[in-house]
Amino acid sequence: MKKTLLIALISFFLGIFLAGLIFVYLPEKNSSEVFSDEPSSSSFTSALYASSVSQSSSWPDFVKIVEKVGPAVLKIEAEKVEKRKVRGFGDEWPFEDFWNRFFDIPREREQEYHSIAYGTGFFIASDGYILTNNHIVENTIKVTVFSVNKDEYKAEVVGTDSKTDLALLKVEGKNLPFTKLGDSTQLKVGEWVLAIGNPLGMEHTVTAGIVSAKGRQLGGSLNVPDYQDFIQTDAAINRGNSGGPLVNLEGEVVGITSNILTPTGGNIGIGFAIPSNLAKKIVKQLKEKGRVIRGYLGIVIQAITEDQKKILNLKEARGALVTGVEPDLPAERAGLKRYDVIVEINGTPVKDPNDLRFKIADIQPGKEIEIKIIRDGKEKILTAELAELEPEEEQEPYAAPGKDLGFSVVELTPRLARRLGLQTKEGLLITEVRRYSEAERKGLRKYDIILEVNQRKMKSLGGLDKILKRLESGDPIMLLIRRETDREPLEFIRTLRIP
Repeated sequence: MKKTLLIALISFFLGIFLAGLIFVYLPEKNSSEVFSDEPSSSSFTSALYASSVSQSSSWPDFVKIVEKVGPAVLKIEAEKVEKRKVRGFGDEWPFEDFWNRFFDIPREREQEYHSIAYGTGFFIASDGYILTNNHIVENTIKVTVFSVNKDEYKAEVVGTDSKTDLALLKVEGKNLPFTKLGDSTQLKVGEWVLAIGNPLGMEHTVTAGIVSAKGRQLGGSLNVPDYQDFIQTDAAINRGNSGGPLVNLEGEVVGITSNILTPTGGNIGIGFAIPSNLAKKIVKQLKEKGRVIRGYLGIVIQAITEDQKKILNLKEARGALVTGVEPDLPAERAGLKRYDVIVEINGTPVKDPNDLRFKIADIQPGKEIEIKIIRDGKEKILTAELAELEPEEEQEPYAAPGKDLGFSVVELTPRLARRLGLQTKEGLLITEVRRYSEAERKGLRKYDIILEVNQRKMKSLGGLDKILKRLESGDPIMLLIRRETDREPLEFIRTLRIP
């Protein structure tokens, strides 16, 4: 029995010894034999994942870019004075006429309000020139700028341009840190960019993103510039970023942040910047003349649809379709007519209406230009001597004292119509419809056009005022409204009551 147990133990330990010997000295052979039915790790990986995209060994060095550009970025505080119409105690019925009749005190009085607009700007020269947005510094009485080192400067407004939303400021100083305006035409969609500014009071904030698109246009609105060629970015931009630099990986400013698209008022990753190449042209004129001088042809234009291409016998839907010609201006004198399609200016192709606007604006008044058009399917060349585009006159929104119909209007001029892309050139443009008013309940909207009031054609605010003065509280008033949409314009009648 003992002998049998001894033989069993010796056999057990000998088996363990031999197994260990095999695994130590023949691991590769045994591994392949034992796991020959299982896929190798390399084949498993290749079956599930596509080959990786080759990447650089490191991320862009944002730190060096900020160290280079950051000292030139400024916080801007612009003090403004606005006049607003206000009502005091006793201005409602039945006291509405009391103050006028017995004390000659008007119901609505103008009152001054002081406010501060905050934004961003940056030095573009060592002698103190600063680039920022026009909407920050327009109508200001005092502009103060602060550097990242808390240095404070009083700034002078050298010139502004509302049509591109750019402004040039100047402070006294020498050897100031500044940044270079780069070449925005070299930007590519997908390229890294940084935005530096003062969003929501958070001074010297840096955000990163990419170029989302180029050549963006935001359409007609009273709140965007006439000349639009925006760079779109998803770098976080909020209130206070306006006027700040959009910087490429070379540390060059390729854009000036200007607008955001948002339903909430905050950043959702859709921001817009004015291209640096456009800014260079504006800065040069603002430095030399204090304003921007542009060429003017005197036409109303729109893009060409595929259907219009067929009807007008065009080879492609390229160029700008003339929908109106203003009298006694270069276009009329040159022989341009409605339905002409402008395809070239001075031998350079015209892509679309926005491209034509930029081309005409870049040519100085008094210069003679060649215009290639297509009329009735045939090419024709006309010659025109450009006039100067006059500055847009600002109009105060009008609401009749004592007879608040729930909306405000301005006179619709050809220039304002052109700015908003409207076909109608006369009437009263609704610029505001107040909430909970009868006008809102009756479906009136901002940018509706009042063509007639009580069957009388409206050409001026004076015409509306005359009608309203003859009406009493409770009297009805009938409006002929025109609403221009992407499709056919709509015309309809709405009746309101005098409050």
